[in-house]
Amino acid sequence: MPDSVYKVIDIVGSSDESWEKAASAAVSRAGQSLRDLRIAEVVNQDVVIADGKITAFRVRMNLSFKFEDG
Repeated sequence: MPDSVYKVIDIVGSSDESWEKAASAAVSRAGQSLRDLRIAEVVNQDVVIADGKITAFRVRMNLSFKFEDG
């Protein structure tokens, strides 16, 4: 197996329904501009509150993809 190098970026996804949908939205959107996604690690979860109610679920993720030369 040849050596490989992966890049890790920090992304945030949000959803008005759940953390799972927030994570899915983040990976789906990243996949539109990045190729060969490998691992997504949720590093933080939080919620947005307005008028005493949760209005959004957010996940912060480390997302890795294979680094390509030139």
